[in-house]
Amino acid sequence: MSTLSRNIRLLITGGGGQLAQAIKEEEATFENVTSIHLSKSELDITSTSSIKKTLDLHQPDVIINTAAYTAVDAAEEDKEKAFLVNEIGVKNLAQVCKDNGIKLIHISTDYVFDGEKPEEYIEEDIPNPTTVYGKSKLAGEQAIITSGLLDYAIIRTSWVYSVYGSNFVKTMLRLGNEKDEISVVNDQYGSPTLANNLASVILQLSNVLTAHNAGVYHYTNEGVTTWYAFAKAVFSYKKMSINVLPVPSDRFITKATRPKNSKLESSKIINLLGIENVPWEESLAKMLVKL
Repeated sequence: MSTLSRNIRLLITGGGGQLAQAIKEEEATFENVTSIHLSKSELDITSTSSIKKTLDLHQPDVIINTAAYTAVDAAEEDKEKAFLVNEIGVKNLAQVCKDNGIKLIHISTDYVFDGEKPEEYIEEDIPNPTTVYGKSKLAGEQAIITSGLLDYAIIRTSWVYSVYGSNFVKTMLRLGNEKDEISVVNDQYGSPTLANNLASVILQLSNVLTAHNAGVYHYTNEGVTTWYAFAKAVFSYKKMSINVLPVPSDRFITKATRPKNSKLESSKIINLLGIENVPWEESLAKMLVKL
């Protein structure tokens, strides 16, 4: 069991999402953590009055914002809603945190980049989103950075999956039970990230976050693969005989383009926390035991 150096009170937005549920699970391994998880119906981050009432009631030390508009394709036609949640909602949180001396940890995405860089993206790389979703998430990042809030962390991640909610791994398992053959793109690269590993990193960061180490961080599990190889690994671990066909991205027409490269370099946060990263294959195997 991990021991935080002091009692800490957390408020987690987006309580119904897979990351929030993973945080709730991982909290059991940390002593001295008190938390409240609030769903959208319980806390609407687009409403400053809703935020203020919630803070008056719960008085957290740290807000962990997992709430987001994540429908990547739908965002192309629902730009106003995407920016309302991903920019205005985040701006509201940052302002209220600043006014009340509360720390903020906000979850962002690889979609703030265009995916054209051949190497791993580092925190200092210049964002260049090509989708409405990516642009709205970048706008949220900038709202925090320019808010004047000193104690904040923005954590960009990618390819998140868990036993909770809807995600790539669970979709593959469902399709594998319905079909003998599946086509999966083989020209997009990234690092599958178990939500529980990300949750543990967030919980550890919540205890050490100060104005001196505030800023942008990247976190994914260790290693790089393609969606095709990721799918193959899922079926291999589950001993399912599925014929997985590698296909190019243009075989699947989507409203929003997917990044070719979602690789994020994670050493900055790994070094800050003094932890070892976990290979994605190891985390996948651990998760699949539960399904």
